[in-house]
Amino acid sequence: MAELGHRALRQLIEDFGGCDEYFSEMISAAALFGGGPYEKWYLDNGPCPQKLVYQIVGNDAGCLSRAAALLDGMECAGIDINMGCCAPLIRKAGGGIAWMKSAGTAGEMVKAVRRATKKRLSVKLRTGFSDDFGYLVTFCRRLEAEGVEMITLHPRTAKEKLKGRAKWDYVGALRQEIGIPVAGNGDVNSPEDLIMRAKGPCDGVMVGRTAVRQPWIFALGRGLEALPMEAGDGLPVLPVPDIKGTGLRFLELLSVWQPEDFHVSRARRFFALFCDNLKWGTYLKNLLNREQNLAGMEKVWCRHFETGEAGLE
Repeated sequence: MAELGHRALRQLIEDFGGCDEYFSEMISAAALFGGGPYEKWYLDNGPCPQKLVYQIVGNDAGCLSRAAALLDGMECAGIDINMGCCAPLIRKAGGGIAWMKSAGTAGEMVKAVRRATKKRLSVKLRTGFSDDFGYLVTFCRRLEAEGVEMITLHPRTAKEKLKGRAKWDYVGALRQEIGIPVAGNGDVNSPEDLIMRAKGPCDGVMVGRTAVRQPWIFALGRGLEALPMEAGDGLPVLPVPDIKGTGLRFLELLSVWQPEDFHVSRARRFFALFCDNLKWGTYLKNLLNREQNLAGMEKVWCRHFETGEAGLE
């Protein structure tokens, strides 16, 4: 969710009624102390500070502890250590999923971070570098022993990344083996998926890229059972969202809540997923990617609907 989990997206989701918690995009622990010009944007905890979990990533226990101490002074729901990112630059540097190579090393790091903050401390991880459920349990028990209060499991290995099916049975099985809440993540592609997973053996469901494609997914999930039924088939009739208006609203929020240097890259990342809602979405993505500012993107977006080319996928 790099370049996606920022305030503009959170506000867009809030416009549709919001969700229980938001996780920030990954914040480099080292960069927080580098004096860079953009850190204040990464630290923006709006629009609902009480719902925001700051997600930190890094390869050094001392640096992560200092970051946690800094964030401890911010209003937030908690601090999350990313141990699931498989991006080559992060992994090779020793951050993200690289921590899962050693339960002992990861445990010592968590102990240091735990000492630095009184906020709720959580970890997001994968099954590991292989499908070794026994190792996953050992690893998570060590995290629990050192003070982690919640785990979010994306049940795929490092090598699988986003390929194959997320093994949700691992989520329920892990929940039975440890004494802290376990949330699941992966392959939640619709409001129906969200409800199905939420009713399963887990303590929560995390939605990533699908919340960009469908910022309304939580609203529809909450109201799914109460929606009118279509005659004859017994399936809920989901309301057709305002695709054009939602895209324009995102551009507006981006202009307000992100620095100008981030506008184009964040907009491209958003529309790379959001355009999947449209029949000619790939064509539209290509047009949007040619633009160099938000004004140009807005014109392309509006023209696509005005010419009658737009259609729901």
